[in-house]
This record gives sequence, structure tokens and C-alpha cells, in this order.
Amino acid sequence: MRKSILVVALLAASTAFAQDNLTYQRPPAIIEELLLAKPTPSVSISRSGEWLLLAERNPFPSVEELAEPELRIAGLRLNPRNFGQSRGASSASLRLKHLKTNTVYDIKGIPQPARISGVSWSPDSRQIAFLQTEGDHIDLYVLSVDGKEAVKVNKQPLNATLGTPFTWMGNEALVYRAVPQGRGPLPVMPAAPSGPVVQESKGRNAASRTYQDLIKSPYDEALFEYMATSQIVISTGKGEQLVGEPGIFASLSLSPDKEYLLARRIVKPFSYLVTAYGFPHVWEVYGKPGKLVKTLVKNPSSEGAPIGFDDEVTTPRDFDWKADEPHTITFVKALDGGLGKQKAEFRDAIFAQDIAGNAEPKELFRTRRRFQGVTWGNNELALVYEAMFADRKERISIFNQQAGKLDSLYERSSNDAYSALGRPFTTRNQYNEPVIFTGRKNELLFASSGSSPEGDMPLVQTLDIRTGKKSVLWRCQAPFYENVVEVIDPEKLLVLTSRESNTEVPNYYIRDLRKRSLIGTRITDFENPYKAMEGVSKQKITYKRGDGIQLTGDLYLPKGYDAQKDGRLPVFIWAYPREYKSAADAAQVRGSKYTFTRVGYGGPLFWVTQGYAILDNAEMPIVGEGSKEPNDNFIPQLYLNAHAAIQELARMGVGDSNRVAVGGHSYGAFMTANLLAHTKLFKAGIARSGAYNRTLTPFGFQAEERTYWQAPDVYFNMSPFSFADKIKTPLLLIHGEMDNNPGTFPIQSERLYNAVKGHGGTVRFVQLPYESHGYAARENILHMLWEQTQWLNQYVRDAK
Repeated sequence: MRKSILVVALLAASTAFAQDNLTYQRPPAIIEELLLAKPTPSVSISRSGEWLLLAERNPFPSVEELAEPELRIAGLRLNPRNFGQSRGASSASLRLKHLKTNTVYDIKGIPQPARISGVSWSPDSRQIAFLQTEGDHIDLYVLSVDGKEAVKVNKQPLNATLGTPFTWMGNEALVYRAVPQGRGPLPVMPAAPSGPVVQESKGRNAASRTYQDLIKSPYDEALFEYMATSQIVISTGKGEQLVGEPGIFASLSLSPDKEYLLARRIVKPFSYLVTAYGFPHVWEVYGKPGKLVKTLVKNPSSEGAPIGFDDEVTTPRDFDWKADEPHTITFVKALDGGLGKQKAEFRDAIFAQDIAGNAEPKELFRTRRRFQGVTWGNNELALVYEAMFADRKERISIFNQQAGKLDSLYERSSNDAYSALGRPFTTRNQYNEPVIFTGRKNELLFASSGSSPEGDMPLVQTLDIRTGKKSVLWRCQAPFYENVVEVIDPEKLLVLTSRESNTEVPNYYIRDLRKRSLIGTRITDFENPYKAMEGVSKQKITYKRGDGIQLTGDLYLPKGYDAQKDGRLPVFIWAYPREYKSAADAAQVRGSKYTFTRVGYGGPLFWVTQGYAILDNAEMPIVGEGSKEPNDNFIPQLYLNAHAAIQELARMGVGDSNRVAVGGHSYGAFMTANLLAHTKLFKAGIARSGAYNRTLTPFGFQAEERTYWQAPDVYFNMSPFSFADKIKTPLLLIHGEMDNNPGTFPIQSERLYNAVKGHGGTVRFVQLPYESHGYAARENILHMLWEQTQWLNQYVRDAK
């Protein structure tokens, strides 16, 4: 009898944590304070370098706001009431700062409450356009820099279902997508279907990634067509002009001379296997009077297109305007059947076509790797980028259009951060388009993160295009982390930089790179929003795993901590695995030891205030050199990474190797579950919004491009679900109820929870209402932090 009473008591104790707290909970006050701290404003500088726009972010929405009606169709999340996307960040206010006088101006006419997005300067920096989202419509406003006033300019509500719906057309006019006039109510779901939903395949390959929110019925098709159809409108100070007929326009772009409009229009039949951006579409060009000038191509659905990371569609793709000519369109065609694994001398050909007249497309150049993009300059110089995923190699070439030559300029491993050139300095040409700055004889300027064995130390360097020699022009200096945000004047080498340190919040400066000094004082004066983190120590540590690969991580220790007096701390490791084809690349130092400590809702830093040692950004490289793929040896390498981190913290005398937790989000959650299934290194794990059964993503995942049928052992062995009976370390699973990320369906967490529970493991599953892959609602995030605090304290800090 006594034994029975004891069993009942133990069962009650074990289930209390799982059953008692069904309402929203809040974490310790200091964690809540850090979460809700008002972040510093975002900034945007005018092209003239005279004005700075300051935008305050809106606070976290409530669960009630997140619970508003939402359509999930064609891979999109849409608000059925306002023809916009249902989720996204917005700004609560705008202010202008005049940099010469250091004067800050409030803006009149900002609608209240403000939900501002899509901010865009006019080419002459005299006006700023932005979107204001209301409950039942979206408006377009223009802010006059001289008048410090914002005015609504649209007559019809805007349609933002397929992204930012407007662009500047010169300094005064705007082109935008509007909801067509006379739009009726939302289609009503039929009380009963007219028949079954039928899909059929007739022997044609149609492999597809595991996308979420796809069209599933004729009713979904009607909803998508209703929500996505828009009317192109040109708005000027003299009125509005309609362009063409209403259609489903996925993108719009203006020719450099502003005489033509390039549009990508989605057409039927809609696909049930791919998202809206893979639907059949037509590339069209419209002229100034609003008339259709030319239909360039009609492309089919991307269903059945090859899905390898180096594969491409065989139809013309990547249509764009050539920035150094008035109205020339460029596009790309695969020369290898779109198959990256097929041997071919050339992968892609890039064509150009002058829209005026009846000129036929002409081939500009061919690439030996898959075309990645081009930055135009002049007749003798453009930078062409090409790369292949299979060998992680990329090349930058110079295209001399006048001579018709493409010459290799620079090659490197895409995983080799130390050798990255960065982004080239650009300037504005006669069409006000960004083109490569060529003001230095035979030299180009590049700004990069400056990755090095000492960590990231951003720099500006020159590259001699004749010899390939690089020379550092400027580099940030310790103990600061300072990077170039914007090039104001490439001729005078004036740039806008953001500078920070371990103790100084990021602030903005105008720097003259010729003088290697700051001009005047800094142009912002932001204060630290995370007062509770003051005194917390941060250091970037390096250590080696068992096979000799060097690893790094960011170590945070509590305020006032003294290892001699306070002893070893419980440890929380947060990580995200990444794949490499070279051990040397995997061993490179990433990040900087001089950055300011930002506290994001999804990170682990909250718990340094609770007495934990935090190892954030712990490197978890997975290496597969030569013919081996990284995932062929995934589990053993995870062990090497985790074991090395734990041993290093123990060696330093700060970490208790018997009280360590591991956690991660998405692929980091997948990592966490695998570590618990295959090692006994940890006291607990926290896995958020992960995928745990790789057979549910059979056509590839993350950096794995082999299918389940090509590598079944890899899929089985990498799935922690396959080893759920081995997970005995306490595991906290958290997942958004409406996760929209490909592959991380909520059922992934549901099934792993059931599997671990069914085998007697200690596991808790928390599903956050209405949340997507990233979390948004204040109540949900506070509760998530409470859950993680309880889990860490119970199973790690207070563990025997």
C-alpha cells in the first residue's frame, strides 16, 4: 500500500509541470525587461548625404492581433481585409535629422497609429515614399523633406500581396500596384464541393520541395486570383494614369530612362505543387502611354524543373534592365539543360535586347559556372558573378562589352570568408542607376566584413584589375567594430559607418577614408537599451575539436562573476550547424569579439542574468571533403563539436561539464534533438521549430541535395525521430502553430513528442498559437521565455 501511494505521488509530481500552467506565464522580471526594451531606431541616409531618416519600431503585436483572419495560399500569408501580407515588421514613427545643423524634425501628416513600411528615398533625396497599413486597406504616402510633411497620394488602395507594390519613376512620379476598381467581396467558400480535388502525373518528373501553404482546391485558386490581381498605376502631381489591364503582377521595374516598364505577370493554370513564384508567367514590357509594347516570353510552371542546388529552369530567366543603357533588357538561358551535374563547357548564356524597335536578342557572354548576377559599369567594365554549389567555388570576372571579352578577375571558395572581396563601391550614372565606381585608375573599391584569424574587422580595399593585387585602404580598429553602411561619395571617399564596441551601443558616423578620421561628431546619439546587461562579460573563445578543426564561440559570463570565488556555472550552448567542403574553411574565425551585445527574443543571452554561462554562436561545422558529402558523417561531427565546447569551458574553469544544456532554432533544433539522441553530453535540450523526420522532406533539405531515394541511409540516420527511443535526456519542444517554413511543419514536433513520450522519455511540447516559423506575439514570446527558464532551472541549474 505504501509503495502504491509513493508511485501516485511521483506520478503527480512528474505531471504537475506539464499540466498546471495552461494560461500564459511570464519569465523573471529582468528577462521581461530585456525582451521589451525599446530598441534603437533604424536609420536611412539620403543619397545626398544631407539627411538622416530615423524610424522607431512598433512593439510586439498581441496574440489577439496575430489571431486576425489570415489566408494561407500559394505559399503566401495574406490579410483578406487589406490586400497585404499578414505578418511583418513596421515603424511607429518617422523623424528627419539634418546632418549639417544636427537638427531633428518631427513629421506632420503621419497617420496614427502608424504602421509604416517600404520606406524609399526619391532619386534627388527631396522626397520619401512609404506604405501605411490600415485594417482594411494600404495607402501610399510621400513625405516632403523641405516641408517635413507626409501626404497620401493614392486614390485606390494598394495591393501588396506579392511584395512591395511601388517604385519611384524619376523624382516626382511613382508606379504602384492598386486594387482594381469595383473589386467585389472575397469569394465565398461553397457549402459543399462540386467534386473531388484531383491531381495527376503522366510519367513526367515533377520533384518538389516541401513547401507550406500551397493551393489545394479550386476555391483556393479563386482566393489567390482575387487577392493577387492588381492594376498598374502611374501617379504624378497631375493625376493618375492606368497602365494596361488588371493582372497578377509579381514584379515591376522601370527602364533606366524611365520610358518603359518591365512586368512579370502570373497566369493560369495555378500549381498545387509550387508557390506563386513558380506559377506560369509572362514577361511583358509596357510603354509610356501605358500600352503593351512587347511580350518577351511565356514561361510554364516550375513544376518538374530540376531541384538540384546547381540546377535551373531551361526557359529564359532573370529578366532585368541593363543599368548602363537607356532601355536594354538582359536575361539568362541555361546551356546545360539546366542540370548542374551534367558535364558542360558553359553553364549559362546572358543575352541583351534593346526594347526600342525590333532588335533581336544578342548574346553578351557565357559563364562556365552558374550565373549569379552582374554589376554594370560602362562599356569596358562590368563585374560578372558565377558559382557552383557542388564544389563551393565562385568566380568574379570582368566583362568588356566593347571587346566582347569575359576575363576572370578573382576566384575563391564560397566558404572562405577570409578571401571575400565584399561589395563594390558604386556611383550613380546619367540614368541615376547604380553602376561600378571607376574613378580610380585601374582600381576598384570594395567594402567587406574583413574576416580574419582575429575575427571580423571590416575594411575597404582596392583591387588592381590588371594585376589582381589587393590593398587595404581603411580598416576598423580595435576595440571597435565599425562597418561601412552606405557610400555617400565614392570620389571623395565619404562613407556612412556604424561603430560599436563591447560597451558602446552602435552609433553612426560619417567617415572620410582619405583622412582616416571622423568628420565632426557622430551623427546619432543612441543609448544602451539593455541596461540589465551592463557588466556582463563577453569574449570570443577558440578551441579545437578532436580531429584538429578549430572552433569558436561567443562566451558570456554573469555580471561580477569570479571563477575563483563563484565556482563553475551551469552552461547553456546555442548553435546552428553549417556545412563545408573544406576543413580549412570550417576552421575560420567568424564574427567579432568587439560587437555590442544585442538581446534578441530568439537567442540565449537572457539566461546570463540567471547565473548561466552562455556559449552563443558555438560553431558546429559539418565537413565533407573531396567526393564525400558533409552529411555522410553528420552525427560523429556533431559529437566532436559539442564535446570540444564543453571541455573547453571546463578547462577554463567557468563551466560545469555535468550541467550543460543545448538549444537551437530550426536546423539548430534538429541539431539539438540529434545530440540528445546520440550522446550523453547534456542535462537538457531546447528545440524550437525544427524538423526531426527527414523522410518528410524527401527531395532535399538544408545543404543536402540528394533525395531520400538516392541516400536513404543518410535520411534515416540523420533523423532524430529514428532514434526517439534513445532520447532520455529531458527535451523541451516548442513550435509555432502556423509554421510557414518549408519542411518544418508543426507535425514534426508533434510526432517527435509522441515518439519520445511513447518510449518513456522526459519531454514537453509547447505549441504557440498563431505563430509562424519566427515568433511575433508578446504573450507567446514571454511564455516561451518562461518555459525555457523553467526547463533550464529544473533540469540543469538545479540538477543533481
